[in-house]
Amino acid sequence: MDLILWRHAEAEEGGADLERRLTSRGHKHAARMAGWLAQRLPSKCLVIASPARRTRQTADALGVTYKTSERLAPGASVADVLEAAGWPDHKRAVLVIGHQPTLGQVAAYLVSGARDDWNIKKGGLWWLSNRVRDEQAQVVVRAVVAPDLL
Repeated sequence: MDLILWRHAEAEEGGADLERRLTSRGHKHAARMAGWLAQRLPSKCLVIASPARRTRQTADALGVTYKTSERLAPGASVADVLEAAGWPDHKRAVLVIGHQPTLGQVAAYLVSGARDDWNIKKGGLWWLSNRVRDEQAQVVVRAVVAPDLL
């Protein structure tokens, strides 16, 4: 299974948390990352976003159908994200668009096995895969990308 963790792009400060919108820079970064993803995502990728406006606007840049999940809202746990994505047994690639610190915590847990706070840059992503080698489950980091590098 491929699990892509995409942090929403830069959003306005202040106001109701779930209603914060992307800034103009955030829209540009989301479009850049969406262009990069569009060339690489499998055709049957499941896309799930937090219900927050900024994550939905980030998902909109990709131009594909997606669903929202309350399990990905700000304050979600690592278990919430992994269950929403169906990790590690989902049959398709899953793109999760969410928030810090949760996405960084998911990356830390899957890559190192530790509960830690890793930072994912606004608009950035981690692409992880699971595989079994010599009867051992492994997590492989396929890509870590920041929008300002595209």
